[in-house]
Amino acid sequence: MSIFPRISLKPEVTDYLKNVFLNKEVLASVGHQEAECRFQGLLTCLSHPPSYTCVRVSTHVAPLDEVRHKLEEELRKQMCSSSAEEVSVQILPHPRIPDVLLLPVDGPRPVKKLSSELVVGAQCGSAVLRGAHVFAPGILASPKYMKAGDVVSVYSDVEGKCTRGANNFQGKKVFVGNGVAQKDRSSIFCTDEPAKGIGVQMVEPLYQSPSFDNVLPGLVFLQNLPSVVVGHVLNPCPGERILDMCAAPGGKTCHIAALMGDQGEVVALDRIRNKIDRIHQNAKTLRLSSIKAYCFDSTKAVSSDAAQEAEGPPFPPESFDRVLLDAPCSGLGQRPNMACTWSLKEICSYQPLQRKLFHSAVRLLKKGGVLVYSTCTVTLAENEEQVVWALRTFPCLTLQPQEPHLGAEGMLGAGLSPEQLRLLQRFSPELSWNQTETAAPLPCRADRDTIGFFIAKFLKN
Repeated sequence: MSIFPRISLKPEVTDYLKNVFLNKEVLASVGHQEAECRFQGLLTCLSHPPSYTCVRVSTHVAPLDEVRHKLEEELRKQMCSSSAEEVSVQILPHPRIPDVLLLPVDGPRPVKKLSSELVVGAQCGSAVLRGAHVFAPGILASPKYMKAGDVVSVYSDVEGKCTRGANNFQGKKVFVGNGVAQKDRSSIFCTDEPAKGIGVQMVEPLYQSPSFDNVLPGLVFLQNLPSVVVGHVLNPCPGERILDMCAAPGGKTCHIAALMGDQGEVVALDRIRNKIDRIHQNAKTLRLSSIKAYCFDSTKAVSSDAAQEAEGPPFPPESFDRVLLDAPCSGLGQRPNMACTWSLKEICSYQPLQRKLFHSAVRLLKKGGVLVYSTCTVTLAENEEQVVWALRTFPCLTLQPQEPHLGAEGMLGAGLSPEQLRLLQRFSPELSWNQTETAAPLPCRADRDTIGFFIAKFLKN
């Protein structure tokens, strides 16, 4: 159900995406009307959250059903504390993914707007739509005399034009629900130190989904469904040595280790130091000891010394049984996302970096090894066109079937054959945006109502 305006993009970016989704191959296949409908559906669905929350369960620690019952108890306590009524919690196992639980999101709900308005940044607003409270750093404007305990309507600044510290804002904004201020205005804006902690506790969100703050931290991990599928497609086996090239914040790294039963070695690389700390923290929380994380640029991860004995990067060629390249990308598949302020130049800047990473990945992979490439974006240039380039550049690579295959096949427009497109997996929420009514059973719509995501699986011959 559409209640928000379409994602706000720079006109040049909208035109670029329109040319992608209405390319000659697509028009020849489905016609102009259907292609245009899909494109408009994409712009609309990107600004709305999926109709469920996906939780990955640490099945290396406890069975799925046991965790499901514990989660039901925890969430029932949480919801009972904020409601006088008896509440029921619906948690469903995914029919094909053995370590996933699905929780329906209740929304959009009929929430009355109040006269007292508080404005948050677009990123904070998106987090609220997925069940978060408002943290103080995300607050941009609040009523002049706001005190802790005041009830306020929370709005998201769609275009990033609200001045921090303002009393009100008349620009483009979207209502995301009502909450109770946890801090005075002065403690948010008038302090030498940046404000921390929860600034507004959401009591009437437009989209109701449970908060997972400190809920079974060693047993459940919030993760988008396609991101969980990636780990299963990689299919790591106990005792193998796996490389996760762009690993932060570590969700996929930890999933790989869990799928191996924490037996073997998972090497995680990322260029940013504090992100490595986050990977270590996630591994510790999820009780995984097979992960070794290093702060290192993966484009330089191949050593020129084939006899190198050092444990960390750079590594000799053909050091890994499997490689995951979850590449840095334009992120245009993320949901909900009400606005992207990037220029076309920024959107198109990732392809060269992805290719540098590909070169390292192929060199580090053993013969007979598996390489999985994934992104959370919707462009051809970062997805299908990269597959065409990789197959042409590395004759040793062949596309492989994916299991599970929950998404659609690859998108037309890059010159791939029908057989090659069927081997790719593109999660395309726009294909079913008008059909994903919440009346359909949750497991039926879960595979369609996702973020935009792309997966390709290669074998090195």
